[in-house]
Amino acid sequence: MHIIRTAIILFCMNWTLSSHAEPDTLTHKPIRHQIGFDIRPGYILPTKSFFEGENAQGKPMRSVLSAHLKYAFRFSPDSHWGQLYPHAYQGVGISYTSFFNASELGNPISVYVFQGSQIARFSPRLTLNYEWNFGASFGWKKFNETTNPYNNVIGSKINAYMNANIYLNWQIASQWTLIAGIEATHYSNGNSNYPNAGVNTAGGRIGLVRTFGAEESKKKSSHIGKSAIEGSPFSYDLIVYGATRRRGIIWPDEKYLIPGTFGVVGLNFNPLYRINKYFRAGLSLDAQYDESANLKNHLAGTDYTVNEKKFYRPPFREQFAVGVSVRAELTMPIFSINFGIGHNLFYKGEDTEGFYQILALKTFVTPRLFLHTGYQLSKFKDPNNLMLGLGYRF
Repeated sequence: MHIIRTAIILFCMNWTLSSHAEPDTLTHKPIRHQIGFDIRPGYILPTKSFFEGENAQGKPMRSVLSAHLKYAFRFSPDSHWGQLYPHAYQGVGISYTSFFNASELGNPISVYVFQGSQIARFSPRLTLNYEWNFGASFGWKKFNETTNPYNNVIGSKINAYMNANIYLNWQIASQWTLIAGIEATHYSNGNSNYPNAGVNTAGGRIGLVRTFGAEESKKKSSHIGKSAIEGSPFSYDLIVYGATRRRGIIWPDEKYLIPGTFGVVGLNFNPLYRINKYFRAGLSLDAQYDESANLKNHLAGTDYTVNEKKFYRPPFREQFAVGVSVRAELTMPIFSINFGIGHNLFYKGEDTEGFYQILALKTFVTPRLFLHTGYQLSKFKDPNNLMLGLGYRF
């Protein structure tokens, strides 16, 4: 969570720092600023019995409502980024969310970065756009055996906030835009604490955006994006990350949460080929050490006075795995979103066997140095660990 908060703070400086890669960006400041306000009513997906009615209220939880205040900017059409991505916008936002059960879930406040762009234009005033939000949410009421025993979904006061939405963008006046669309949201602590079932919602989005600043340039440039697409189409990302996690096991037929937290460290080497200005693809060599892996096979005994199991430390060979993943990356100004599906090739033990999946956000602090905020799943279903670190692009 410290990396998430740092990324949000650094974002306000990122466009200036990133601009050092292209001299023209320094001389052409962001041309358009915008302030937006959203209301997002939604439906809570009933992924756990808590939402079905096994809660202190004794009734199903179905509704969610959030209000968002957002600031964004676009780069000048005469700048490097403005020519390459003329419809992209990025910014920071804050939201307040109610699940209509403040005593058991709280009313979290989310602080996040976001980015969006145009998908299709239907008319001079109507477009179809996409947007993602990513940040941290604060103020949750977490599980407590005494004071909050029914809440089997949230185990942390601070959780990651992830949202994706598609919406219609209707320009109703020269500087006013009405937006309406659909969205999906996920809250989770990345397996850093238990329980970690998370909260998932889906719903609608309606809002109003006020734009400030000069109008976009109407002239067409014959060299749009040329400075960015020259040179080698290959890049090489080296990433070092770490995190803490909790580990639960089934022993022998019931779930047992191993006391304490465990460290995770890893390294990715990810060559990427530029397909076009929006997409890169390639392979990644992934190595990870997980201090909690395969503990189940090394039971040392049970302390019956506190009903706590003890474990020997497994050999390094059982806690270290190396795999290869296929990666695809959405590339935009400042941010890149990286997806991966991989399989461990060098491993020993059930916990490191099989497929793993990665979703990561790269936030470029300089043209080559970036913050890496990611999450790894195991076997397409099991939460594994966060991936919080730094990367360098060669």
